[in-house]
Amino acid sequence: MFLKQLSLINFKNHSELEAKFSRKINCFVGNNGAGKTNLLDAVHYLSFCKSFFNTADVQNIKHNEGFFVIQGIFNKSGEESEVYCGLKRNHKKVFKRNKKEYERLSEHIGQYPLVMISPNDSELVNGSSEVRRKFLDGIIAQYDKVYLDKLISYNQVLKQRNALLKHFFESRTFDSEALEIWDDQLIIYGKTILDLRGDFLRQFIPLFNSHYNFISNSKEHVSLHYESSLGAKHPVSEGFKTALLSSLTRDRAVHYTTVGPHKDDLEFMLNGFSLKKYASQGQQKSFLLALKLAQFEFIKAQKNTKPLLLLDDVYDKLDEERFTKLLEMVSSDTFGQVFITDTHPDRMNELLNLKNIEHRIFIVQDSLVKEF
Repeated sequence: MFLKQLSLINFKNHSELEAKFSRKINCFVGNNGAGKTNLLDAVHYLSFCKSFFNTADVQNIKHNEGFFVIQGIFNKSGEESEVYCGLKRNHKKVFKRNKKEYERLSEHIGQYPLVMISPNDSELVNGSSEVRRKFLDGIIAQYDKVYLDKLISYNQVLKQRNALLKHFFESRTFDSEALEIWDDQLIIYGKTILDLRGDFLRQFIPLFNSHYNFISNSKEHVSLHYESSLGAKHPVSEGFKTALLSSLTRDRAVHYTTVGPHKDDLEFMLNGFSLKKYASQGQQKSFLLALKLAQFEFIKAQKNTKPLLLLDDVYDKLDEERFTKLLEMVSSDTFGQVFITDTHPDRMNELLNLKNIEHRIFIVQDSLVKEF
């Protein structure tokens, strides 16, 4: 699978763009602020129906313009498909595949799998538990439609339960039977989510350990641990029900649901200690790179296709030896199409030519893009 062509209108700082890509390595090079990362984000939109960076779609419309359009032509198993994303201010986002609009955006997730490695990945270590849950959910949702559907339903029920708790708080009333209706649904959807998260981690963790050992030459021991807000003393459904009853007084006081899969976390450990507190920056970078490479390998196996790989500003985060090693790895047959951002076109061209790697380099300057 590869992205053959990308077209943009009024997306972030780009007024207009049309580019055709190599099936292997594609580099966007230019000064900081030129819009290199925005091009990666446009590719991310075509895979996930949303930006990697901005949760509000309207923020991706170019200043003083009324709309943006992103279009891409994918080749998957020899068959070409056109993907379209358009947004007008104060209108609903339109997403189409081969000119047919999706009724639900979730139907598109997983069609064109993608893994992005970005400086923002540091938030996986330093950010809130929500960031790590989204990482977990984003991987599973790309290959398991049941998980995505249950997650959407769970969040809808959670919203209703929280609204009811807020109503109880504001009206100084309480109806245990009304709350129990939402509790039962929360438990049903939550059990499936927790079961599928557990299945995923049992397969993912060995891959992650293998990649970290390769990157670090087996110098340290790393681990991932799933922290459940329900505890581990009971079966999931029983434990969830017990946790909801135990937290009811607190839930009513803060008027939102304080336990469940939406409050769980992934703990990152290095040699038995917290990665966030005790690891060096180099160790954290190696940990994050191993996470993303394991993500790539896992999705590749599940979908039986090579995901697109997006590497944003990776050179500046690694020394030259490690970057060259990474470049050799992602240009191998194990990986498919790769998009990279960098600040030095000559450096990238020399490296890629030296290794005889098929590639295209695009210069990004003053929001304009031209081939090197």
